[in-house]
Amino acid sequence: MTWFCEHAWLDDGVRANVRVVADAGRITAVTAGADPAPGDTRLAGLVLPGFANAHSHAFHRALRGRTHDRGGTFWTWRERMYAVAQRLDPDGYLALARAAYAEMALAGVTAVGEFHYLHHGPGGTPYHDPNAMGRALIAAAADAGIRLTLLDACYLAGGLTAGGHTPPDPVQKRFADADAAAWAERVAELADSDTVRIGAAVHSVRAVPADQLAPVLTAARDRPLHAHLSEQPAENEACLAHYRQTPTALLAAHGVLGEHTTAVHATHLTSEDIRRLGGSRTTVCACPTTEADLGDGIGPFRALADAGSPLAVGSDQHAHTDLLTEARLVESYERLAHRERGRFTPPALVAALTEAGQASIGWPDAGRIAPGRRADLVAVALDTARTAGTTPEQAVLVATAPDVHTVIVDGRQVVTAGRHLLGDVGAHLRTAIEPLWEKP
Repeated sequence: MTWFCEHAWLDDGVRANVRVVADAGRITAVTAGADPAPGDTRLAGLVLPGFANAHSHAFHRALRGRTHDRGGTFWTWRERMYAVAQRLDPDGYLALARAAYAEMALAGVTAVGEFHYLHHGPGGTPYHDPNAMGRALIAAAADAGIRLTLLDACYLAGGLTAGGHTPPDPVQKRFADADAAAWAERVAELADSDTVRIGAAVHSVRAVPADQLAPVLTAARDRPLHAHLSEQPAENEACLAHYRQTPTALLAAHGVLGEHTTAVHATHLTSEDIRRLGGSRTTVCACPTTEADLGDGIGPFRALADAGSPLAVGSDQHAHTDLLTEARLVESYERLAHRERGRFTPPALVAALTEAGQASIGWPDAGRIAPGRRADLVAVALDTARTAGTTPEQAVLVATAPDVHTVIVDGRQVVTAGRHLLGDVGAHLRTAIEPLWEKP
């Protein structure tokens, strides 16, 4: 298979007239300044490596447009999220996730890190297959044509107070295993494939007591390990009150930080937290549209990058499914916080969208248009009302998901002329979401 790209984002910058050759889903040759050959598939605009959505909760997609009519905080939003979680079963989750992943593909996502904690049936009763919900996510990604990293989250406690961890409430019992050993035994039944990675997650220091971190770390081995970290000041306050440490310091003390680990959000950090994360080369995943939607705050992402943390981006609760916007907002929020432009250059934002994000979810062989890499290509139009007049080098600062017109995953074209192979993704989303809001 050969593609002729009008412009392509290569290791040495944006180049014109680039031929990309692939075989068996891998790029075998890249030639800039080339002439098209008969049989080449032409890709107009700017072709980027495939995007990684490094942090997703697929079932949260059902909340978009349903929770914006009230005030409140993350904690009040969470109650409505729990109500949706109560209504999902494996079949419903398959339908919802399939549509959510197809929407991601339309936005240029070729691999998703699914932070999965909706494990069991109502009341915490395991399904006959204890990984039924996880397998629904695996099937959904396959149907949508993207790769999946299932970051199965250890979730044991309902919360954290100065007096210690509290038991799961009735809804949280669907998320919880008996202990880290039981979680690890369940996850061990899942297996990698060429398009699936089984990773691990510490839901948060609220949900995983410190004495359970070591078994999670052992089970994760060299797999991707993610953790929600300091998303809310209340989490920091509870951790300081009980453990006398910040959440970052607690994870560092138990060996959780490191090159295989990604800290999600990392919004409310001390200078020492930033040093620990950067010094351990822990990736940080920013989710700006969610952090804005929930009023979380603006994370110190430039400081983290300067300290040594690679930066990835995610859509989290899918207030928007637009990874180009997530990357751009990292720069925009830095401008607001520091009143200075150019905190993150376009190459840094593209790296967060592509290579750093793919590596954070276990696909280090993706994220670049180069020989030996997975044949993931995302073509962005440069002639729309949003992008007309931009230089290709600055397209990431203006383009949005609707400007993506072609998406190729491992050599397979899953989006053509802005249409997904599953057809009308909006209709699939409506069919999956509306029953979750019908009154019983």
